Amino acid sequence: MIDTVVIQEKALSLAFHGGLVPQNPEDETAEDLYARIHNIKSANTKALSEITGDDIPFVIPKSWKWVYLGELFEHNTGKALNSNNSDGQLMTYITTSNLYWDRFELNDLKQMRFTEKEIDKCTVRKGDLLVCEGGDIGRAAIWTYDYEMRIQNHIHRLRKRIGDICVDFYCLLLRYYKQIGLISGVGIGLQGFSSNRVHTLVVPLAPYKEQLRIVEKLREVFSTTELLDSMQGKYAQDRSILKSKIIHAAIQGKLTEQLPEDGTAEELYNRIKKEKEDKIKSGIVKREKHWSNNPAFQEYPFEIPDNWMFIRLGELMINRDNERVPVSLADRKKKAKIYDYYGASGVIDRVDEYLFDKELLLIGEDGANLVARSTPIAFVAKGLYWVNNHAHVLEACTGVNINYVCYYINSISLDKYITGTAQPKMNQENMNAIWVALPPLFEQNRIVDKLSELLPLCE
Repeated sequence: MIDTVVIQEKALSLAFHGGLVPQNPEDETAEDLYARIHNIKSANTKALSEITGDDIPFVIPKSWKWVYLGELFEHNTGKALNSNNSDGQLMTYITTSNLYWDRFELNDLKQMRFTEKEIDKCTVRKGDLLVCEGGDIGRAAIWTYDYEMRIQNHIHRLRKRIGDICVDFYCLLLRYYKQIGLISGVGIGLQGFSSNRVHTLVVPLAPYKEQLRIVEKLREVFSTTELLDSMQGKYAQDRSILKSKIIHAAIQGKLTEQLPEDGTAEELYNRIKKEKEDKIKSGIVKREKHWSNNPAFQEYPFEIPDNWMFIRLGELMINRDNERVPVSLADRKKKAKIYDYYGASGVIDRVDEYLFDKELLLIGEDGANLVARSTPIAFVAKGLYWVNNHAHVLEACTGVNINYVCYYINSISLDKYITGTAQPKMNQENMNAIWVALPPLFEQNRIVDKLSELLPLCE
């Protein structure tokens, strides 16, 4: 998969270091552009100190110039919500919650009163650059609508002082500054991007035509990465669907050949049943909880070959839940990180002791992943490891390929075996009731081998 975020970050870095498009000697220099901007600045514009080497964050081309953002844009903020609202005209306004990178969400807008003086100060029009003071500090978008809008005081309004300033260039620059940490909150408590910091932000000024070329190239890069994201998302979805179809075909006996010399699943089941009874009588294992008689648990999920049979998971495996032990996070912090520590979704830590030294099947007992299935809920644990009380621990009987059962559990719907919504849980009784399509052992092995061969091709 192509990491499009890295591509965008690299493109922004190249753009504002002058490496994304070539410099054209025929362009007006940034120095000349700055002189024209300086000549039209209003008399009450705040005087700023000279930019020195300590203020400069990175190297730019010689035809560019370091300036203050406040020299390029007239700056205002909106009206405070706690201001006197008894006078003026009732008007719609936006807040930082409506302002996102490169776009606005304009649903459920609110209104308050603005006086004539406040309307002039707080109104934005097409082409203005709006920047968040709080929330996601520095987040910026250009107002592209043909109608005017008012702003609340946690939004900065930047209006270019001269036509030869590309607002898109500085909107993208703020994204880059955010990326490299040049824009962040300051102060105690609620952090913000103050008016003074906006005004005195040191930014590169490129020749106007080069600003346009940079924006055009960046938009081209972003458009390409968005297309890649869309294609990769569809590809990932298609791969996931393909993998699911392959596994479903396998567990229904459609991926491998049934051979008479393999025997039948019923013969295997009889051997499993005898093995478990012998172990229970000798005290090696305890008889597991029986499965619920819930009518929803009675129907077989699909058709299978004649020499297979459906068997409850509780009959197929030996339950070792009574051997698992939870260890608190505080206690785990004191332990050396040697052996894997398993929870409901796999390895979540490491500890300096182990409970199990045999290949076992773990199935998540609780947690949101039981419903979301964003990661496998069944996994095979190997080596030396510890398991807490959020994962069921199952040992395969002789004649059962544990990897086959793992594939099976991860591929079927378990919704009817799960209780609770806020805290989903699959207790031992319900887990034992899961129907497993059991082939003869040799066919189990062929299925696992075939899946091991095919599934990597879907990556």
